[in-house]
Amino acid sequence: MLRTALRNVLAHKARLMMTALAVLLGVAFVAGTLIFSDTVGEAIKKASAKNLAGVAVSVSAVAEDNAPPTGKDGKRTTLLDDKLADKVRALPGVQSVRRDVTGTATLAGPDGIPIGKGWQNLATNFQPDKDGYDARYPLMQGRGPAAGDEIALDEATAKAAHYKVGDAVRFATDGPVLTKRLVGIVTTDDPQVTAGGSLALFDTATAQKLYLHPGQFDELVVGAAPGTDQQALTAKVRAILPKDRAQATSGTELAAEQSRMIAEQNKSLSQTLLVFAGIALFVGIFIIANTFTMLISQRSREIALLRAVGASRRQVVRSVLAEAGLLGLVSSVVGFALGAGIAVGLRAVLDANGAGFPDGPVIISPAAVLSSLAVGVVVTVLAAWLPSRKAAKIAPVEALNTVEAPPALRSLVIRNSLGAIVTGLGVAVMFYVSTLKSSDDIPVAMAGSLLTMTGVIILAPLLSRPLVSLAGLLTTRLFGIGGKLAKQNALRNPRRTAATASALMIGLTLITGMTVVGNSAQLAMDKMTANGLKADFKVGTSTFTGLDVELSKKVADLPGVEAMAPLRRSGFEVGGHYAGLTGTDLAAVGKVARLDFTSGSAAHGADEIAISQTAAKEQGWHTGETLNATFFDKKTAKLKIAGIYADNPVIGEAVGATSLVDPHMTELKNEELLVKARGGASEELEKQIRHALGDSPLLKVQDHADLRKENAGQIETVLYIVYGLLGMAVIIAVVGVVNTLAMSVFERTREIGMLRAIGLARTGIKQMVRLESVVISLFGAVLGIGVGIFLSWAGGNLISQGLPTYELLLPWGRLGLFLLIALVVGVLAALWPARRAARLNMLEAIGAQ
Repeated sequence: MLRTALRNVLAHKARLMMTALAVLLGVAFVAGTLIFSDTVGEAIKKASAKNLAGVAVSVSAVAEDNAPPTGKDGKRTTLLDDKLADKVRALPGVQSVRRDVTGTATLAGPDGIPIGKGWQNLATNFQPDKDGYDARYPLMQGRGPAAGDEIALDEATAKAAHYKVGDAVRFATDGPVLTKRLVGIVTTDDPQVTAGGSLALFDTATAQKLYLHPGQFDELVVGAAPGTDQQALTAKVRAILPKDRAQATSGTELAAEQSRMIAEQNKSLSQTLLVFAGIALFVGIFIIANTFTMLISQRSREIALLRAVGASRRQVVRSVLAEAGLLGLVSSVVGFALGAGIAVGLRAVLDANGAGFPDGPVIISPAAVLSSLAVGVVVTVLAAWLPSRKAAKIAPVEALNTVEAPPALRSLVIRNSLGAIVTGLGVAVMFYVSTLKSSDDIPVAMAGSLLTMTGVIILAPLLSRPLVSLAGLLTTRLFGIGGKLAKQNALRNPRRTAATASALMIGLTLITGMTVVGNSAQLAMDKMTANGLKADFKVGTSTFTGLDVELSKKVADLPGVEAMAPLRRSGFEVGGHYAGLTGTDLAAVGKVARLDFTSGSAAHGADEIAISQTAAKEQGWHTGETLNATFFDKKTAKLKIAGIYADNPVIGEAVGATSLVDPHMTELKNEELLVKARGGASEELEKQIRHALGDSPLLKVQDHADLRKENAGQIETVLYIVYGLLGMAVIIAVVGVVNTLAMSVFERTREIGMLRAIGLARTGIKQMVRLESVVISLFGAVLGIGVGIFLSWAGGNLISQGLPTYELLLPWGRLGLFLLIALVVGVLAALWPARRAARLNMLEAIGAQ
């Protein structure tokens, strides 16, 4: 029987090629994900280890409970100073103590656009030895900064900003723009910088002036003398540190923590990619099962002879499964090789889009190899299991009398009944989901979606008859006998048609659902921007560090500004319920933001607030009520509710005067400015606003179009990633259509010969096969789009809590494009099978068995 299985694989190479391709693509996706994850993870680990080389102990400050992160001057305060550093240096076994000051600095590029990624824009102090070199930041050009007006940059940052030694570098920390002269360019292995950030170096005194206070440090990095036990040295350092105000961590512990963080960072991306790989393999199961069902049907006489000469049912099953296992193994090997290429390409694409992964070799672990091969073989064998059992149950006499027996009526009844139950359960769950509002209920929605899709797949043979018949009316009217034959061929074996269409349905269901939800969310964000904002400009910073209050006042005095309202954020608690509080200019806020009061009016006094409708409903607050509020700094106040307004995302849950919020802020800064222009938004006024605020590279001055673009850009990026990943599933589905048509043509060889004999031209044969392909593809597309719309309707409300303006809006243009794509898929998938059918020799086809 094993020799029989090997012979069958070799005898049906062309028929199994498409099935092998489906397995190959699915395994390639899995292998690519595993190799990419291992490669990137190992590269980051090595970069982290190199960055931590020589670190025996790290000493960092611990803030007191309830202590603000910064002082009134906006600078941090730590207990790590020169005195403590010298005390650590004097310990036995300590070879060196590096005294680090760290912060962020955002550099302006040649066009004023910031360089780097916000929080990853590292700034620290250059610490030269007696020869002027810093081992952590090797110099490539020039020298290290040694005065208050000097700066050094890493090579990648200098290249991105087109800076050369001697140039004036413009940057900002948390306020107005600063300018210093570039005196050196260094290299670094710091993962924070190599992953898309930037590096700015100052002399120690300048770094302390910018971020801390004179003589203070953020970290003491202790280097050990050769032969020193790291854990013992860590214990000695801990013993001399101020209790509860500083902590010591060994280099080994730091490395372990970084490895854990790296694993967590890669985990979500790897899991996401594996989910899509699973979808691709799930689609492949339909193709594999379909192929083996058709192969077994075609070989029913052969199986009958085997049974007649003594082969048992178990041997027949094992023979088919051996054939599937061999196919899966060969396909998986090729798929794994393709997966390695996908991993390299994926890394290059993500790096080109700013991911900034460290350099490193491609890592192919034994686990990745074994997992990929096991997945491919197991999926193929499982998909072939049911067809193998069906083959074993065919009685020898029955198989010798017919080429293809129709499915038993009882099995179809059982299948339809099961499908109705599963579909009904899934639909019921999704109707329940449509009543939910919290994103915490997403797992329930996922379970309901899976049940609904599974039920529709089971019911697909039943659904194929009315839908294909309807499509057949159109094809018959437009193409005559060719269209009628296409309809009859598609309906001849509804199970096969359903399995082929289901593969395409799965991909289009997910793509449609994501598109509808994404489009609706995008329009909801646009509506929030348009409804909540009267201002022409919204001004903030890319690092959320805030805007200087005095500079902000200059914006209000610009000749083109009609009104300006600052927004400062704080919060309070009443009876265990928390609410955010926005402080603003109460006289100007009505001109820059829409506040539609449902009761009461705007706040006027220093102890009055207005609250949003949702906050009032959730907390049971009413107009005229006085709240005994406790602010986040533990100070208390009595706040009178002057009015309740319709939700406004720009203003938030509650609004009051700046004089109410200011005493509770650790640092007095405006989070945002809302600016209303006299003649509408203009580039000239935008430049004036930037200039008034110091032309800082941190500034974000956005008009309505910029806000819409920012919101749309985020959603569009997600959608395009989803399209790319699900595209693999659609490609596999196309392979399934090609496979089904090719094997269907083989089954109907005599029939095609007879059609040619009674006068149907070659072009008619091609047209018949193409139309059959189009009908199957459109059936899958209609099912997929319909189910996708239903699931997006039922699950869309789960994001309405974060987007109050969310409502389902169908993107008819894109849905029409999906149908058009399905039509094109049908035409392209039929090219080879149609050509093969048309080229059959008439007499040989009629004589075929």
